Amino acid sequence: MSRIGKKPVAIPGGVTATIENGTLSVKGPKGTLTLGLSDLISYSLEEGAISVKPANDSKQARAFWGMQRTLVSNLVEGVSAGFTKILDIKGVGYRANAQGRNLKLQLGYSHDVDLPVPEGLEVKTPDQTTIEISGTDKQAVGQFAAEIRRWRKPEPYKGKGIAYRGEYIFRKEGKKR
Repeated sequence: MSRIGKKPVAIPGGVTATIENGTLSVKGPKGTLTLGLSDLISYSLEEGAISVKPANDSKQARAFWGMQRTLVSNLVEGVSAGFTKILDIKGVGYRANAQGRNLKLQLGYSHDVDLPVPEGLEVKTPDQTTIEISGTDKQAVGQFAAEIRRWRKPEPYKGKGIAYRGEYIFRKEGKKR
């Protein structure tokens, strides 16, 4: 029995949800998001909430239950508040600069790394060592943050690289003489 799946997803003011043709559409102040619905799960719109329940007693339906409820919750949160990931850059000469729909990274390579910003996302660089990625789709925000981080993961000796804000980097001691 899913503890997460039992809770209905509350719909805040200014957000509307509709279920049509196997698709859940959620519209809010930040935009519109859609989710293809699974046949193993039954979805229902109640007053001010969306409830998610397994359509049958199969093991697969019960396994999908909590995940589908979380996906619906992410849609509602995305169109109402949005999602943000913050990356911190540590290292001498490492810096980032947002230029329109491109992100330019200088990470100690012989060349600059230019990354195009995907549609639906917004990238800001408040200073040269901070990157803020925001958007309505949680998966897209996290995926782009992971692609940026992939260029220079934090290393365990000096902690240089690109890390998520609040991420703990386990530091090694190095040589002893």
